[in-house]
Amino acid sequence: MNPVIEQYQHLSGITGKMREAATHGEWDKLIELEQQCSQHVSLMKKQNLAAPDENTRLQKVALINRILADDAMIRDQTQPWMAQLQQNMQSNRNEQRVQHAYGSDY
Repeated sequence: MNPVIEQYQHLSGITGKMREAATHGEWDKLIELEQQCSQHVSLMKKQNLAAPDENTRLQKVALINRILADDAMIRDQTQPWMAQLQQNMQSNRNEQRVQHAYGSDY
């Protein structure tokens, strides 16, 4: 198999697992996979992954489109979770301010 396609298939496999983790709310696994994805992208940037022919280029484009679709699904899953996390953190900060202002026995 073509090394360009192998690299993009591997990356697509990682983003597919990231999508599954996000869908199931497995946030620790998602973070771990995101680190793997980042490392693989860094590796790919160091390599010369030019598609040597039209067929390889078309396969590469299809894989990139799948990766981008996975990324969009991941964002759709994580944005509500991040908003809830932000709301919880704000609530905790407000509670700490009240405790600080009125003492711990309010």
